Amino acid sequence: MFGDMMGMMGKLKETQQKVEATKKRLDSVSLEEHSPENLVKVVITANRKVKEITIDDSLFIDKEQLEDYLVLTINKAIEKATQVNEAELAAVAKEGMPNIPGMDGLFK
Repeated sequence: MFGDMMGMMGKLKETQQKVEATKKRLDSVSLEEHSPENLVKVVITANRKVKEITIDDSLFIDKEQLEDYLVLTINKAIEKATQVNEAELAAVAKEGMPNIPGMDGLFK
């Protein structure tokens, strides 16, 4: 029993280290999102850090349209990054979970 518990604790620690390594790796994963007509481009990491925003010059004459495009495009970029982030971390967590009866249904 004690050996099983130590094995589980070791596995959990190993999984935690893999999760941290995955989070660090996701800092280097860049995703792009574009507004309609490609007038705004947002580059974001899979950890939801905006790295770059590119705005077409034509949007500078319509402040309201520019603001709308920025909000729309940044929110879409965050949503895309969140999906990648959660999928990657869930895969690492599921891989490292010890076999605990009744717990397998939580990660399907």
